[in-house]
Amino acid sequence: MRILLYLAIISLGAYIGFKELVPKKISGKVSSIQYVCLLFLLFVMGVKIGTNKEILRLFPKLGFTALIISIFSIIFSILGVKVISKYMNVSKEEKRA
Repeated sequence: MRILLYLAIISLGAYIGFKELVPKKISGKVSSIQYVCLLFLLFVMGVKIGTNKEILRLFPKLGFTALIISIFSIIFSILGVKVISKYMNVSKEEKRA
């Protein structure tokens, strides 16, 4: 059920970005904000993993599964972006304007 929430949030963000509803003051700093949020998320995930002794004990088994999931996530994310960008038909000239 959480995946629907995640998809809704991503879709809302894409819609807001596509319609250029983000103030210019913020849109210039989106990359920096995204980077800081990513670092915070990784830190919190590390804390959660470090406090769970069961995860640390099963880390070798989980590592292989995580590797497979990561590879497929990367592949399907790239494919998804390619399909969506073709669907939206955004050219390089439109991005520069």
